[in-house]
Amino acid sequence: NSPFWEHHRNLKYSDFAMSQPIPPSTSKSAPDGDHASHTAGDEAAISPGDPTIGYKFNHMMLRIRDPARSLHFYIDLMGMRTVFTMNTGPFTIYYLGYPQTTEHRAGLAKFREDTVSKLPHTLGLFELYHVHGSENESEGYYSNGNQPPNLGLGHLGFSVPDVPLALERLKANGVEVVKDLGSATREDVPLSSWEAERGIGLGDLNSAYKNVFEQIAFVKDPVQLLMINCTARMDTLWSLFLKIFKGCESAPG
Repeated sequence: NSPFWEHHRNLKYSDFAMSQPIPPSTSKSAPDGDHASHTAGDEAAISPGDPTIGYKFNHMMLRIRDPARSLHFYIDLMGMRTVFTMNTGPFTIYYLGYPQTTEHRAGLAKFREDTVSKLPHTLGLFELYHVHGSENESEGYYSNGNQPPNLGLGHLGFSVPDVPLALERLKANGVEVVKDLGSATREDVPLSSWEAERGIGLGDLNSAYKNVFEQIAFVKDPVQLLMINCTARMDTLWSLFLKIFKGCESAPG
């Protein structure tokens, strides 16, 4: 086996589900404005011999129908670059990431070589997963995780140096901004009327969260829900959203 395949095989091992007994839920509601859903005392410190030491969140996978359009959005508009692609037979995978150094940004071949050489240890990769033949299916063939009752995946989060500038550029390229900076109403929250009818996710936003939420903008992945209109409240059909937030300005240092 080639070194490339060895690295790829090691990475994909993390995709297999590990079957463990599910403990009883101990989740408690946090006071308004608290970040945690339970107190820090509920979590045990990680001991030196803990079996999870070395675990990393390596990548996430998103099924796509149209590679050309998805790659245009994530590469040309969002600035990611291809680490590698692989036609496995029944499907093709595209691994994307962000070059972090001047050398890698100037030389993508070096970026790919270095990233592949340490693939199992790289953080923040994005796998686009095209099952051959799915491109012949109609729009909406894949649920985006925001359409009731098939709720699940909510959004992808990207931090950018200048949010207004990023939004301006995306708008100029035809990307829909569905929640702009400065807006933090209850209607801006990605909760559906389907949930509200079941008594789920009710209540107003607390002031502490509003201050954070005002600095977040949502834009729509144009490939996920093409030809499907969102309502003014966006509570009937939700696309996959990209969460863009002011990480650079609020980060320490």
